[in-house]
Amino acid sequence: MKNITVSIDDETYRRARIKAAENDTSVSAMVRDYLAQLANTETEFERLKRKEAGLRLKVRGFSASDRLSRDEVHERNR
Repeated sequence: MKNITVSIDDETYRRARIKAAENDTSVSAMVRDYLAQLANTETEFERLKRKEAGLRLKVRGFSASDRLSRDEVHERNR
């Protein structure tokens, strides 16, 4: 387990100690839980990667042969 040092103002620390006491825990445990929760959330890169995978599945069935020809688009084959 790694130790970290965090600098915060006195009032924030006082309020954190009160909150920790109300929850029958320590400030260190609250910070540890917060960081663990933060680390377990999906990153922007992971979210975009998941979105890309979903889009790739959607377009997998796309085929250029399913498209209209240029003449059909412009209704030139009358």
